[in-house]
Amino acid sequence: MNLLAKYENQINVFSELLDELPDTEEPLWILGQRYDVRAEKSELLWDVRSRLWFTYRKKFSPIGGTGPSSDAGWGCMLRCGQMILAQALVCWHLGREWRWDKDGRHPEEYRRILHCFLDKKDSCYSIHQMAQMGVGEGKLVGEWKLALFDDWNSLAVYVSMDNTVVIEDIKKLCHQTGGGMLRPALGDPAEPSEAGAFLEHGSSRPRATSSYPHPYLRSEWKPLLLIIPLRMGINHINPVYIEALKECFKMPQSLGVLGGKPNLAYYFIGFIGEELIYLDPHTTQLAVESEAGGAVDDQSYHCNRSPHRMKVTSLDPSVALGFFCKTEEDFDSWCGLVQQEILRKSRLRMFELVEKHPPHWPPFVPPTKPEVHTTGAEFIESTDKLFESEEEFEILN
Repeated sequence: MNLLAKYENQINVFSELLDELPDTEEPLWILGQRYDVRAEKSELLWDVRSRLWFTYRKKFSPIGGTGPSSDAGWGCMLRCGQMILAQALVCWHLGREWRWDKDGRHPEEYRRILHCFLDKKDSCYSIHQMAQMGVGEGKLVGEWKLALFDDWNSLAVYVSMDNTVVIEDIKKLCHQTGGGMLRPALGDPAEPSEAGAFLEHGSSRPRATSSYPHPYLRSEWKPLLLIIPLRMGINHINPVYIEALKECFKMPQSLGVLGGKPNLAYYFIGFIGEELIYLDPHTTQLAVESEAGGAVDDQSYHCNRSPHRMKVTSLDPSVALGFFCKTEEDFDSWCGLVQQEILRKSRLRMFELVEKHPPHWPPFVPPTKPEVHTTGAEFIESTDKLFESEEEFEILN
């Protein structure tokens, strides 16, 4: 089947969406890709369906052994976190141009990515791991620290603080021998631990350089997952930020936005005009088991429904922007785009991009392996806090 035929097959699946898309000359943007709605509907729809879609699941093994066997009603923020993280892994291993084909064979990397998110305790980014990390860390969202356990992907994860992205810190992080997750933190700097040992890649050869003095040794660039938590208003989004938010979806490095409405979390992947386009995790499906040989029925991990649209003015002001920079050149390009398209054009900046680590900030704390020792009983005792994740929508504090 040639490429055009694949596109045309998607038309049948998405006929409802074709009718719903506005007849407009305005471009539609999906994660850095620009589409002409009138001329490129099939390509657009295939792109949307190719995104990994994580929803509520039921009848999986109980979390912690004796905890919940479904995340319906409390797991939407975690599912959105899975979606943005999965998109980073797809960009890393398969590329932004990769497309899913329900009848085709996919690379081994695709199968491995999907296995990272299956609803079982030994999957690195499963609902089990994310929920228990939240309990062990005393936070609702602990998935970013799970990257420290992931040898195969070995992402560097940077979560900005105080609406500020520090270029120097990110470059030190991504050139670290051990890599992992690093962010400004309060308190005394921790001593280096075994984190480097379980994240280190043999292909990464550190070399000393005057630009990156001790204790940071320069090595090959570690792919960057950049998360920027923001509050763009008090009770409602401040209209002054809307154009800057749209610009983020246009960037080639875009992973989308975590956000939503009060009580509801969504994964936003693009926009058209004054409407945001998002994937909704609030559908409960049966948990999927891997088959013999590791095969997985992946049909339910790709949305065959119309992606939802929402007025940008209805967005809750608490959001988290996501970006992926596979190479240092990608990151440098992203910095240039931020300066040109956001900072120079905005009278009220959505976030700051600075070259040097602010002197009044605490020093970096090297990445360390989180020590999480949770049991089913502990999870049950902590569920009230976890359930609140959909009652008080807040991102990555």
